[in-house]
Amino acid sequence: MKYYKSTKVVFIGTPDFGVSSLRALIDDKEFDVALVISQPDMPVGRKQIITASPIKQVALEHEIKILQPKKIETIKNELIQINPDIIVVIAYAQIIPKSILEIPKFGCVNLHGSLLPRYRGAGVIQAPIMNGDQYSGLTLIKMDEGLDTGPIIAQLKVKLNNNETAETLYDKLSDKSANLVIDSLKKYTEGKLKLIPQDKTKTDYIGKIKKSDGLIEWNKSAKEIERFTRAMYLWPSAWTWHQGKQVKILEVQQKTIEINTYKSGKTFIYNSGLAVQCGIDSLIIKKIQIEGKKVLSAEDFMRGNNNFVGTVLS
Repeated sequence: MKYYKSTKVVFIGTPDFGVSSLRALIDDKEFDVALVISQPDMPVGRKQIITASPIKQVALEHEIKILQPKKIETIKNELIQINPDIIVVIAYAQIIPKSILEIPKFGCVNLHGSLLPRYRGAGVIQAPIMNGDQYSGLTLIKMDEGLDTGPIIAQLKVKLNNNETAETLYDKLSDKSANLVIDSLKKYTEGKLKLIPQDKTKTDYIGKIKKSDGLIEWNKSAKEIERFTRAMYLWPSAWTWHQGKQVKILEVQQKTIEINTYKSGKTFIYNSGLAVQCGIDSLIIKKIQIEGKKVLSAEDFMRGNNNFVGTVLS
């Protein structure tokens, strides 16, 4: 007896964050991924080679129809013709208009990379690390016209450790997303989950992280800057200025030095290691990269940059 998939899905996304969820939907017999929508192919890398998004590559691999509109509202009629039961959105970077939100039987759902309502917006992977939160996680919401404001369908908490970077957290959340999406969508479409409105009084909006956001403010405490360094890794990296050149500070260790009268940003030697004075306490630099050069351990870096010690970073 042939089994017919019951829930017709349109999947909307672009980066690799949504790949595991898209693959899981394709593989699960209860879902029929009828269409994939992704951003137009973009130039990538130093050679700016035009490249299909990770989501598009999965769609091509499985011979699923794909659309790549510059503005999603221009394909409204195509979506109406497909008549999906549900639209799943993961990291698409376009606002979904009301005219499209109303098309599916079960509406549009979005997988958000943090525990709503705490952080809304784009830079939500970095925010909990930067703020020293104990947990981050994933939230599946039913989308409305606001930005990350819809009612909560399901959540998954992930405990953060003291070594967590934006890169490691991104990978953790991406790996865990597929199970949350599949399990929650099945229960949601069967009417087994109660939607929970978000508390609007307990939220912060986090904008898209820009390269300039990685600039270190040395007057802050070593504890804050250590978290900041992990939150900015690998993009855009925490960085500072040294004699007109940009220097990336890639790995640090917080250190309390009892007697130190240096001004914030002053570099010095501590126990044969490279240190920087902060507003409170100091940081031992472990990995560093000066503009145009490769990543080095602080020990190797100092061998070729004797003029670095004793200067003030800004």
